Amino acid sequence: MMQPLPIRFLGTGAYVPDHVLTNQHFIDYLDTNDEWILSRTGIRERRRAAANQATSDLATIAAQRALEDARLSPEDLDVIVCATATSDHQFPAAATFVQANLGARRAAAFDVGAACAGFIHASAIAVNMLQTGFCRRALVIGAETLTRFSDTEDRTTVVLFGDGAGAAILARNDNEEKAGSKGQVLYYELGCDGTRAKDIWVVAGGSRMPSSATTVAERLHFLRMRGREVYKFAVIKMQELIDRALQHTGLAPHDLKLVIPHQSNLRILESVREKMGLPPEKVAINIDRFGNTSAASIPMGLDEARRTGVLQTGDHVLMIALGAGLVWGTMVVRL
Repeated sequence: MMQPLPIRFLGTGAYVPDHVLTNQHFIDYLDTNDEWILSRTGIRERRRAAANQATSDLATIAAQRALEDARLSPEDLDVIVCATATSDHQFPAAATFVQANLGARRAAAFDVGAACAGFIHASAIAVNMLQTGFCRRALVIGAETLTRFSDTEDRTTVVLFGDGAGAAILARNDNEEKAGSKGQVLYYELGCDGTRAKDIWVVAGGSRMPSSATTVAERLHFLRMRGREVYKFAVIKMQELIDRALQHTGLAPHDLKLVIPHQSNLRILESVREKMGLPPEKVAINIDRFGNTSAASIPMGLDEARRTGVLQTGDHVLMIALGAGLVWGTMVVRL
């Protein structure tokens, strides 16, 4: 059983663009309808970044709000870890632009590419950096502009994705005895099944298939997904991960104040909730308002729960995600 790590969440922040895309937007030009979208995804609307907004811009605003919540300045940060599958450029990392935007001159900055599970992977990296003493305060961000990579002609995927960002500031407890049982990372697990890498992917634009007139003409720079296969895998894997997390922490489902899952599909989330025997209020849901925001969905849900008073100091929270790779991650914390 993993020993609790004295790491606390000092502050959180989130940001979504102003532009709202309702289901009607897609109904107007695709062969689809509101009932079809709602019944299969649970999504009513999602947000789209403005033309002059890149992923780092969304991430910067979420980070600024997290700093304000934690009552810290950018120069208090030692490292910035940005989880994203939709960076501003192929390189450098989106985190480098966030660092410059914030004025966090002391902070190391790099990206983590773990798709929808990115925030948990990035948090686990930050936790270990804090635990080893490499740094004292880490800014972890999940940010995406997935509407830029969605094929507007594919009704099965374009309706799913939205843009947004969420951020959290993690720090090591300086006095573990004084901290007591508050502010701990109780457990985390990361994993991957690379044989399923092509279940969710963008075919062209990398070293395997560089950009060309042909790849553009064949629409190979947009996200492709084997939705049915991913759905079946996710339902089984998420329950397996939750069972293992509870076993390792000694917690029962009723001990959790909130489960914050990646917002992939409402049917998947409802299936997991029912198998855990949890009431609706114990599972964070924002997919109906923001769609699938990939790495941003968990920190957005965490920030909303804290700011609305759903989560308080000392509460147990389980975060879980599965994404392209196929990769997965679980983390249990005591706030």
